[in-house]
Amino acid sequence: MFLTLLFSSPPLAFAWVVAILCSLTVHEFSHALVGKLKGDQTAEREGRLTLNPLAHLDLFGFIPLLLFGFGWAKPVPFNPYNLKNPKWDSVMISLAGPVSNLLIAIVSSIAFRLLVVEGGMSPYSLLTAFLFFLILLNLFLALFNIIPIAPLDGSKLFFALFDAPKYQDLRNFVAIRGPQILMFAVFVSLLTNFNVFFFISTPAYAICDALSGASCAAYQGLLFSSL
Repeated sequence: MFLTLLFSSPPLAFAWVVAILCSLTVHEFSHALVGKLKGDQTAEREGRLTLNPLAHLDLFGFIPLLLFGFGWAKPVPFNPYNLKNPKWDSVMISLAGPVSNLLIAIVSSIAFRLLVVEGGMSPYSLLTAFLFFLILLNLFLALFNIIPIAPLDGSKLFFALFDAPKYQDLRNFVAIRGPQILMFAVFVSLLTNFNVFFFISTPAYAICDALSGASCAAYQGLLFSSL
C-alpha cells in the first residue's frame, strides 16, 4: 500500500506512515504503562514509558511493515518477578497493546462518523483518509496480536490458560513452532494470492463497517480509485 500511495499521492502516503507510527507507539506505550501499574519499572527504566515514536521504532520491523504490510516495533520488556501476580499480570501487560489498538479504532471511528457520515466532510480529504487508516490499521493490529502463538501478545493468555503440566508439550509447540508457523504464513501471504489471514481481514472489515457506519471496503476502493 505504501509504495502505491507514495507514487500516486504523497500526502496519503504521509498520512499512512503517521497512522502506523501512532498505532505502534500507543500499542507499545500501553504495554509499558500497564507494566508500571503492575509494579514493574523495567520498561520505564529503558525509556519505553513514552509516546515518543523513536523510542519504540525498530527500522528492521518498520520498513517491512511499510513495504509489505508485516512488521514489528521494539518489544517492551518486563520482569515477571516484579509482579504481584506474575501469571495474570503478564497477561494484562501483553493484552494492553491490542486493547489500546481497539480503543484507537473506536475513537477514530467516532470522529469518522461525526465528520464524514453525519457531517458531510469530503471522503477525499486527508483527515478523512487518516481516520480511516487509523480505524482499519488498529483493528488489524488488535486482531493479529491476539493470535495465540509466540511471540504475539495472545500467546501470554494461551500460556496462562494452559499452564497445567499435562499441557507442557502443547506449550512447547506453541513457543518453539509458533514463530516458524507465523513466518511461513506471512511468506505464503506475500508470495501468493491466497489470503492466509482471512480470519483477521474478514472480521476487521466487518468491525470497521459497524464502527464507522459505512462500508470500509467500498470507501477504500473509492479512496484508491481517486488516485
